[in-house]
Amino acid sequence: MSLLFVSLLLPRALAAEPIAAEPVAAEPVAAEGAAEAEAVGLPPELVQMMEFEASLTYERGDVVLGGGKAVLHVPESFGYLDAAETDKVLQVWGNPPDPNTWGMLVPTDASIFAEESWVVVVSYTDDGHINDDDAAEIDFAELLGEMQAGAEEESKARVQAGLTGVRITGWAEPPHYDPASHKIYWAKELDFGEEGHTLNYAIRALGRSGVLEFNAVASAAQLATIKAPMEQVMGFAEFTEGNRYQDFDESVDRVAEYGIAALVAGGVAAKTGLFKGIFLMLLAGKKFVVIAAIAAVSGIKAIFGKKNQA
Repeated sequence: MSLLFVSLLLPRALAAEPIAAEPVAAEPVAAEGAAEAEAVGLPPELVQMMEFEASLTYERGDVVLGGGKAVLHVPESFGYLDAAETDKVLQVWGNPPDPNTWGMLVPTDASIFAEESWVVVVSYTDDGHINDDDAAEIDFAELLGEMQAGAEEESKARVQAGLTGVRITGWAEPPHYDPASHKIYWAKELDFGEEGHTLNYAIRALGRSGVLEFNAVASAAQLATIKAPMEQVMGFAEFTEGNRYQDFDESVDRVAEYGIAALVAGGVAAKTGLFKGIFLMLLAGKKFVVIAAIAAVSGIKAIFGKKNQA
């Protein structure tokens, strides 16, 4: 297990974009939990987990993304980790480095290592302006079948690479598009075999020249728990003036090669038969493998409980 913590020794990198929010010091309960874990003689790996979480710096308030392209309004119920800290968390969960994220939203009521935890990875795709004229005519049941076929092919490649196979079992939440806000959300349930089922809950906010992406990863059983908070997350983001969907100028702006249907299926990757989002499958599977590996340790529930608990 100690290999999962190599990234703890790395210095924190500079943020990828300026942050106009007040940084919040490491969560005090996480710091106290690390001291408690060490005091009662729990395994060093568990102590490292608590020390790692205590080292994270959460931000709240107005967080500027992409050099001013968009703004996140982060309330007290969430904390935002910048791109560098997000990458550290993803690597601790067993994922390869990913320089393309814009950060991560973390609910403040549980440790990132707790069984009930879930997070929202924030990223941006600049494939161009997406025309939403086809949104009302999409047959999402038919689209699901195409996505399942694509995922099956990707799963074969994963198995050949020594990774766990995965399949899409169905919509946990069918796609819903709001033409007024130019935002769409949906949820897929993924089956990792013996590793269990996980939930990929996605929100996409369309902008002038690209898409702001929010991907929540949780267990399939957490749909009811995260549905209301994810509806709140949908309202956190807004593009700044000049970058909004309605600011599109067809005389100068690039138009994406796909529409809403392909966006749900995975953008350009869907058109070439590839399943975009395999990274999140890996993220979801590895996250819960880590939790399962440490869940049997004495005292885990007490230490990885609610962050805000007195």
